[in-house]
Amino acid sequence: QTPSDGMIIDALRSRGYRATSQRIAISRFALRSRDHPSAQRIYREVKEVHPTVSLATVYKTVHVLKELGLVQELAFPHGEERFDSYTEPHMNLVCLRCGRIRDVEDRGAGEMVAESLQEQGSLRLRNVSTYTACAEHAVREPRPQSASSAHASLNVDP
Repeated sequence: QTPSDGMIIDALRSRGYRATSQRIAISRFALRSRDHPSAQRIYREVKEVHPTVSLATVYKTVHVLKELGLVQELAFPHGEERFDSYTEPHMNLVCLRCGRIRDVEDRGAGEMVAESLQEQGSLRLRNVSTYTACAEHAVREPRPQSASSAHASLNVDP
């Protein structure tokens, strides 16, 4: 469930930030987007409505959302950080060709990640990312059968 503007305002104020219209717009976009936006994408989207917003404000606001547990940061080996507003234990499918990230809406996958959380002890496992070709690219650009088509990584919070 997406937090209301009132909840966003309270969250920002709880960390000592003024709840400006820019910060509310940044938070709203980050929390309502299910396509795992980067800070740069959030910046571009919010800048259309708030032309004076800075990239620094976007990073600071997303950092506050992360501290509050409202978004999680997804770090990828050869790419920019992306942000996920779906903070329940789950799996992500990451396309190796286009970078699209899709949440796996599967109860069993979420349970598997939650079980891994218990096994990790003090680590806070949030999701498992599986790297493969998305349906669009797998059909148009098949990989040779001898090549590995997927690999996985864990995103953990200390």
